Amino acid sequence: MSTPFTEDQVQRYARHIILPNIGGAGQRKLLDSKVLVIGAGGLGSPVLLYLAAAGIGTIGIVDFDRVDVSNLQRQILHTNADVGRSKVESAIEHLRAINPTIEIIGHDTLLNSANVFEVMEPYDVIIDGTDNFPVRYLVNDATQFLGKPLVYGSIYQFEGQATVFMPGQEAPCYRCLFPSPPPPGTVPSCAEGGVFGVLPGVIGAIQATEAIKLITGEGTSLVGRLLLYDALHMDFQEVKIRWDADCPVCGKKPTITELIDYDLFCGIPSQN
Repeated sequence: MSTPFTEDQVQRYARHIILPNIGGAGQRKLLDSKVLVIGAGGLGSPVLLYLAAAGIGTIGIVDFDRVDVSNLQRQILHTNADVGRSKVESAIEHLRAINPTIEIIGHDTLLNSANVFEVMEPYDVIIDGTDNFPVRYLVNDATQFLGKPLVYGSIYQFEGQATVFMPGQEAPCYRCLFPSPPPPGTVPSCAEGGVFGVLPGVIGAIQATEAIKLITGEGTSLVGRLLLYDALHMDFQEVKIRWDADCPVCGKKPTITELIDYDLFCGIPSQN
C-alpha cells in the first residue's frame, strides 16, 4: 500500500494528480524515484529545475566545476551571486528553494572509472548533461553495464539532439551511433564554438520529459529514435537508431568489457 500524500504534496502536485496519464499513482512513482543528473550546466539547469518541481523524490547532481559569469547566458539554474561557487552547491540551494520537500544529493566530483559505478548505483534513471566525450562514453558504458536507462542530450551552436538509451532487448546505445571518440582536437567545445542561449532549455526540457515518462511508464519514449532540433529554422527531425550487432559494448560479442578513461580532449567539462 502506497504512502498517503501529505497536504503539501496534494497542493504542490495537484496539476499532475488530476492528469489522466499521471494521477496519484504516477505522482507516487515520481516521489519514490531516484534520478542522477550528470552536469549542472546548460542542459542540467532546465533538467534539474523541472525534475525538482515535478517531485522526483531523490535527485543526484554530478559536477566538479564552478560558476563563471560566462555560464549565465544559458545556465539558468545559477545567478550572478553564484559566480565562483561550486555548481553543485549553487544547484542544491536553488533547487531546495523550489522544492524543499525532496532529497537532493551533491556529487562534487569528476566521474571516472574508479567512482562511476558507486555514484550511479543508487539511481533509477541517469541523465547525461555533459559537454565532453570522455565522460559521455564513460556514462554510456557504465549505464550499459549497470542496466540503467540513460537519457541523452547534446547541444552545439544552434542545434541539439536527444534520445534514450535502454540497455538490453537489442536496443541501441551511444556506441551504436559513435563506436569510439573522435580524435583529439577535431570537435570544438561549446567554449570554442559557442551555443545559442535558449537551446539547452529546449533540449533539457525534452530530457526531463523523457525521464518523467520512463518513471511513470506513460507515453512512447525516444528509445531507438534520435530527435534533432534546429533552433535557427525551428525544425524538428527524427532519425531512427538501429541496434548494432557489432557494437563494442552492447553487441553480440562485446569487445569493451571494462570502463575506459579517455584523456580529456574536448573543451572544458560541464561547460554546456
